[in-house]
Amino acid sequence: MENVIDGGEAKSPVFFELDEHEHEPGGSTMLGFWIYLMSDCLIFAVLFATYGVLATNYAAGPRPEEIFELPLLAVNTAMLLFSSITYGFSMIAMQNRNKQAVLLWLVVTAIFGVLFVGIELYEFAGLIHEGASPQRSGFLSGFFTLVATHGLHVSFGILWMVVLMVQVAKLGLIEPNRRRLMCLSMFWHFLDVVWIGVFTFVYLIRVI
Repeated sequence: MENVIDGGEAKSPVFFELDEHEHEPGGSTMLGFWIYLMSDCLIFAVLFATYGVLATNYAAGPRPEEIFELPLLAVNTAMLLFSSITYGFSMIAMQNRNKQAVLLWLVVTAIFGVLFVGIELYEFAGLIHEGASPQRSGFLSGFFTLVATHGLHVSFGILWMVVLMVQVAKLGLIEPNRRRLMCLSMFWHFLDVVWIGVFTFVYLIRVI
């Protein structure tokens, strides 16, 4: 940091020099987000593998067919699948530059997401009340870790969606907001795909 004197007048201190160079619009953001999604894939792959190892370690505790309620899980799955469809509608509205429709479909998507998380918390509370807590067995530890990690991702996705709704409402469908909506779209559909794996591998196969 130094004060530069020019013609007897002191200029403001220079802390750093920013040397900008051109990037393709949105290119670095989208690439970075793809890298993030790949890292998330690795996290869930590890959690699926861990659950696969622990899935039959019941420690004389409850088994999957004794504690899982498929009708409730089917409703929960439908909530997330519907949210993926409604987010797709918001992306169509974004392409048509229809700000109000984008906000409407984002609200509907967020509602489905909240219902999904709410049902998941209800399931967890019921299991813990029945004594099927994470520390009860290796199976339950793997189950709670995998499903709760997915639920946390959905919760953060809802928070992100709310922030984006505020930004779109204030600034409209400007290019940065369109790029953010596209990133959230990839994230949300990724969570949908992961949940299909969770529903099939964790719930459906074990009960049937």
